[in-house]
Amino acid sequence: MYAILDIETTGGKYNEEGITEIAIYKFDGHKIVDQFSSLVNPEKPIQPFVVNLTGINNEMLRHAPKFYEVAKRIIEITDGCIMVAHNALFDNRILTTEFDRLGYHYEKETLCTVELAKKLIPDMPSYSLGKLVRSLGIPLSDRHRAQGDAKATVALFKMLLAKDTSKEIITETVRKDPKRQLEPKLLDIIENVPSETGVYYMHNEAGEIIYIGKSKNIKKRLMQHFTNDNKRSKKIQLEVKSVTFEKTGSELIALLKESEEIKQNKPLFNRALRRTLFTHQLNSFVDEKGYINLKIEKADGRKKAITTFSNYQQAKSSLFKITEENQLCQKLTGLYDTKKQCFNYTIKECYGACIDKEPIA
Repeated sequence: MYAILDIETTGGKYNEEGITEIAIYKFDGHKIVDQFSSLVNPEKPIQPFVVNLTGINNEMLRHAPKFYEVAKRIIEITDGCIMVAHNALFDNRILTTEFDRLGYHYEKETLCTVELAKKLIPDMPSYSLGKLVRSLGIPLSDRHRAQGDAKATVALFKMLLAKDTSKEIITETVRKDPKRQLEPKLLDIIENVPSETGVYYMHNEAGEIIYIGKSKNIKKRLMQHFTNDNKRSKKIQLEVKSVTFEKTGSELIALLKESEEIKQNKPLFNRALRRTLFTHQLNSFVDEKGYINLKIEKADGRKKAITTFSNYQQAKSSLFKITEENQLCQKLTGLYDTKKQCFNYTIKECYGACIDKEPIA
């Protein structure tokens, strides 16, 4: 039994995307026996380029169910199925990440129709879903919408099943849990780090620090580093020999410590990352009353930033999250423009720095 699906997301930073739409067709090899589709409220804004691509906007999702409200149905319809998708690595990563946020371990064997098509229909000019199905005469409506793309993937998969009469190619293309495919040294590293918040340090064979990162779940973050197949991740996988870590208990402390450690150690792969385009940064300053303030500003290499962001919306979303999780004052983080108390103080989620009630540390 197969669960053929397509997912649309908000776009944004890797592993911080949210699902905006999902469609799943349960397929027995001959016909669809069950189906589920829904818009999903991702609880975060959609990137503008994604709105242009899919036509899904924030207003459409305002009253849509949140992921936890559709999670049970997703588990039920995919139970006992191999997950099939066009670029299955992406859909599987997005889905397992959403379940991880709920504290639920979701694991499926996966089958990618891109990989399968390359084996069974070689020499096609393109293997993108739109161009491939058009070349094969498969109808596709609502491109870049979950239902339209998933229906086209069902028709494509049915054609691929018919071509693989022995089912040998399909069987060898099924992917198991990526963790089991890691080389032994990477598995050993993952087994010896905690699933807790903190800062981690990757070392090469000479013991030099080659990368510093922070995460709410160090084990999960390292798993992402070691299963990702982009160029930088592959270089890290080759060079890393061991990983040390420091638990911080707080995401804010981890963020501050990571920034300071990167400045001091200047690891090879962090330097490569910093060369990418960051447009905004988070700065801090002490006001005349002695309170530490946080402020999002345009990137400026002359200022010592706590951290940097690729756009303003990402910076603002991250600052909202930090403020909420640490009960910081919205006024002092620049998120609430007022001469009186901030909104969080009125709901008892701020200690009163906005009206000089919080003791200065």
